[in-house]
Amino acid sequence: MKRARYYVLVAALAGAPPGFTAGPSPNNPSEPVAVEAGSATAVNEGELRFLETPPKKAVHHHYNAVTITDRSLDDGWTGLRQCHENLDQVSAVEIVFNPDRIRNLRLESYQGIGRAWVEGASVQLRNVGPGAKVCLQAEGRALRDNGDGTFSLASGPFMRKFLDGYYPMRVSMTVKVLTTQIRFLQINPPSQKGFRVIEKPGEVSFDAWFEGRLSTEIRFVTQDGLPRW
Repeated sequence: MKRARYYVLVAALAGAPPGFTAGPSPNNPSEPVAVEAGSATAVNEGELRFLETPPKKAVHHHYNAVTITDRSLDDGWTGLRQCHENLDQVSAVEIVFNPDRIRNLRLESYQGIGRAWVEGASVQLRNVGPGAKVCLQAEGRALRDNGDGTFSLASGPFMRKFLDGYYPMRVSMTVKVLTTQIRFLQINPPSQKGFRVIEKPGEVSFDAWFEGRLSTEIRFVTQDGLPRW
């Protein structure tokens, strides 16, 4: 079977959440997409399944580092650094963001990729080779004030989908809280095998190995548990 020529990575937080799907390029919607035979021994149809043991073969790793400041509590805008590692070898990749929830998008670095550039609310990659990695920076409108003294940082669904099947993927996220007005409250799903949660002063992170569709919500609460206004 022919190798897929185009991938689309839907990569923003909350509203157009991070994920990974294989599909035609929006710039060439008539281009057929296929995946090499034997790329996975079993096909997941979308049900979330955490992997207690990471796959032996390197898989796509999607990493987000989010920074919450005092200003974020007022307008929802957070700092964002995002990296993609072990990208599949294809002719073209588009990392697409919701234009209403992203600003100041810029490339930080890339390797194993022929060309890379920012185009509107997307990052375009061409000639993705072995060991490819790309990192970018931006601001994302991802934090929601729930009005009850809590705030939510929702993301997902994360997925690595080819045609009708879902395949192993790794997603990591680190959230740094650079304000003393809120503190970490809880995360959903909870920590378990395949979904490791680490809490430190002013920081919470998770590292997930899974198949299917993963959505997460990290909740914070004001220091006194009361609404800010």
